[in-house]
Amino acid sequence: MTDMDENEKPLDPVARDTLELLHYLEEGKSVSPQDVASATADRVRKPKDGPDLWRRYMNAAKQQALHLARIGKVEIVRKGEPADLNDLKGLWRIRLPKED
Repeated sequence: MTDMDENEKPLDPVARDTLELLHYLEEGKSVSPQDVASATADRVRKPKDGPDLWRRYMNAAKQQALHLARIGKVEIVRKGEPADLNDLKGLWRIRLPKED
């Protein structure tokens, strides 16, 4: 799986983690920002890191999800429906865009 086209900048590692998690899911399934933060924390974890390391990556997971949604690589959904990226409140999830 490639994470960029010829004219695109390389993706942030958290954005790559997001796309990788989604790649292995069944079509239509989604992940939470916490799932992404946990996956990132697991990837970079050192023996001395505590169990709450994922909390450090929560803000980055949310920001990268918004970035990926704005460039059309993912959808952000609330209650199973695409969410308004300019008015994102409450709990939301990330999924790959549905293919027409």
